Amino acid sequence: MTWIIIKYCLTSAMVVLISELAKRSDKLGGLIAALPLVTFLTLIWLYLEKQPASKIANHAWYTFWYVIPTLPMFLVFPALLPRIGFWPTLGSCAVLTIVIFYLFALLVRPFGVQLL
Repeated sequence: MTWIIIKYCLTSAMVVLISELAKRSDKLGGLIAALPLVTFLTLIWLYLEKQPASKIANHAWYTFWYVIPTLPMFLVFPALLPRIGFWPTLGSCAVLTIVIFYLFALLVRPFGVQLL
């Protein structure tokens, strides 16, 4: 149980740190948020929990494919925010990401990448 608490504390501290950095500097906050820190932590947790190398490698593989369809959201969000407000923008971006993800999954399926 202690291990899970440590994992939660370290992972949540990272999110708080990034949000605090973003308050002070848009660029620094964006840079730190764009780094695959959560993925690194996840890979470390899997390794320390003695997961097989294939499991750790698969996590990195699928993370790559799942990141690609989320990227348009980062362009749409700043364009919509001043027009429709925060919550509608967030909701619209969530729906957009789901639609793009589904279409992307269909697009890469013929190449042997099974995302759904």
